[in-house]
Amino acid sequence: MPGSKQVGAGARTRARELMVQALYQKQIAGHSTAELVAQYREDPAYDRVDQVFFDEAFPAISNTQDELEKKIDTIIDRPLEQLDPIELSILLIGVYELESRIDVPYKVVINEGVNLARRFGAAESHKYVNACLDAAAQLLREIEVLAGPRTRG
Repeated sequence: MPGSKQVGAGARTRARELMVQALYQKQIAGHSTAELVAQYREDPAYDRVDQVFFDEAFPAISNTQDELEKKIDTIIDRPLEQLDPIELSILLIGVYELESRIDVPYKVVINEGVNLARRFGAAESHKYVNACLDAAAQLLREIEVLAGPRTRG
């Protein structure tokens, strides 16, 4: 049901998948954030996503895209304009999560980005996304990266 809270890793992964699609649409077709949020809330797939995460993250990414792109520009090896729109969408999500979603471990952010690139990107884009998000984690989550893996008690 729209507006209901979906929890769990699978629901959050599906929210990221919708965000890749929405950010891609925004880049290619120029739709506004509000139009895309309304469109995706009507999508049957929306019932299976972490709606709270999508409703918080997508507008935040969309509204701070220029700032996120400046951060991405410092970690990539080519001009931002040369990035594939899918890769850029995935990096926007990853950098946003590394910067603003401290509740998500950096390794999860990287893994999710790699999986999104495997699903939506070109044949080798997952390797590029992995390297870029690893570099972003070094900058944005330095203490967490240096501390090493989290252990569960």
